Parts: sequence; structure tokens; C-alpha cells
Amino acid sequence: MRQSLEIRNQHRCFEGAQGFYQHDSSTIGLPMRFSVYQPPHTNHQPNPAIFFLAGLTCTDETFMIKAGAQQYAAKLGLTLVTMDTSPRETGIPGENETWDFGSGAGFYLDATAKPWSKHYLMESYIVHELYEIIINEFSADPNRIGISGHSMGGHGALTLGLRYPEKFRSVSAFAPVSAPIQCPWGQKAFTHYLGDSQEIWRNHDATALIEDGNRIANILIDQGLEDPFLTEQLCPGQLEKVCQNTGQKLTLRYHPGYDHSYYFISTFIAEHLKYHQDTLNASR
Repeated sequence: MRQSLEIRNQHRCFEGAQGFYQHDSSTIGLPMRFSVYQPPHTNHQPNPAIFFLAGLTCTDETFMIKAGAQQYAAKLGLTLVTMDTSPRETGIPGENETWDFGSGAGFYLDATAKPWSKHYLMESYIVHELYEIIINEFSADPNRIGISGHSMGGHGALTLGLRYPEKFRSVSAFAPVSAPIQCPWGQKAFTHYLGDSQEIWRNHDATALIEDGNRIANILIDQGLEDPFLTEQLCPGQLEKVCQNTGQKLTLRYHPGYDHSYYFISTFIAEHLKYHQDTLNASR
């Protein structure tokens, strides 16, 4: 492969290929890991691709192992892409002290505050470097790429989808951190990664981005009502209110009995992938 990707593991899966990769990232300045599921090849045309951003403490393997998504991606002809949730082993003091900040908690933004700004550049890594790798090395169709995510990754999917609609043509999320400026997880991460300016924070908050005029065709969100983080950390009601006030189309589905786990994600992942396929095909 032209990008000198190290193949860590490969597995046949629903007649397609599940691969786990590592490469030296020019953006991050350190090795980064990502994984790709390639569906069975039915033709020689580039496939639509879905980037899935995982949540706090997760890695590039979590979604691929737990979500059960490959069986549906194989039938729909979708390439699936996941990446690690932060740089690793940066040597920055304190990066491993807490589970909700630092390692495993990159929040899918480019840090501007030192010392995090040297390596914690997840937004640029995903939107530029990894995006180009997936197009060039895995034959993804650049006109049919969507983005989804869970929890912290749902936050990332919403914000990157809103900030880069020309790159991500479909957007969905599971239990996203919808208004990080207003919750402890977001306040902690933004203070350390971005400094104290809430004007800068607004660029990385889905609710604020929509309030400030960013728009995309539609957003699909599923949220469990037994989610222990629902009220304090996720704040979907704030996003719903802003969408209603601004005319941003939002499909927000609440599900009694479901929590924050991958049992919840695996229940609805087929519907999300079909939503992405339909939206991406309609955008051509």
C-alpha cells in the first residue's frame, strides 16, 4: 500500500475483509491505528464509506468487535472505517490519569492549548489524512462518505458533519454528547484542549454550530431512555430545541429500556447503515 500501512490483522468476515492497520501519521506525529471493513466486491466501482467514531475509552477495534455491523455492511455494499479515539503514548504528563480526558478521549478536535496541541489533532487526522487514505487505498467513493458515532464519537460525528458537509454527506449518531459546552465531559475536555474561550468552544459543539448557522440535510440520532448519562452529559433536548428553532432537520428517536452500551448500538446499527446508504445514494 502506498501509504506504508502496517497490516496488524486481517480476517474474512461475511465474505468481505476486516482489517486492522497502523501507520506513522504525519498529522499526529505518532503511530495511529485504524480499522476498515471492506464488503464483498460485486463490481469495480468505488464503495460508499461510513466513518464511525467511538466513545470514551474505546479504540479502533471496539466498534468492529461489538456492533455487529459487518453483516449489514456486506449486504449494503458499505465500507466501514473506525479509528483510535486519541493519540497514544505522547509523553504528555497527565494523559493517562483519568478515563474521560487524554488517552482514549481526544474529542475529535484539534487542540490549540499546550501541551496537547502538539499531538492531539484528531479533527485534522480524520478529515484530511485518514480521509485521503480511505479514498486512495481502500477505493472509497469521495462523493458518498458518511459519518456516525457513539457518545463522545457521536459528538465528533455531529460536529465534523456540520463543519465539513462537503466531505460527509450523511450524518448519524448514537447517544451523542450533543451540547458539550453545557456538560462536565465537554467542559473538562474543552478547557484543557482549547483554553478558556467559549467562542472557540462553540466551533466544536453541535448545538452551538446549528445555532450559529451551520446546516446539513438531516441528522439521525437514537437515544436510550435508560442511559445513565442522558441528563447530565448528553443533553439531546438542547440539540432538539435548537433544531426546531432553526429549521435544521432532525430525526431524534428515544427508546425505552435501552442504555448507553453496544447492546443498544447493535440493536439499531442496521437502520443507521441503511439510512446512510439511502442518503448517500440520493446525494449522487
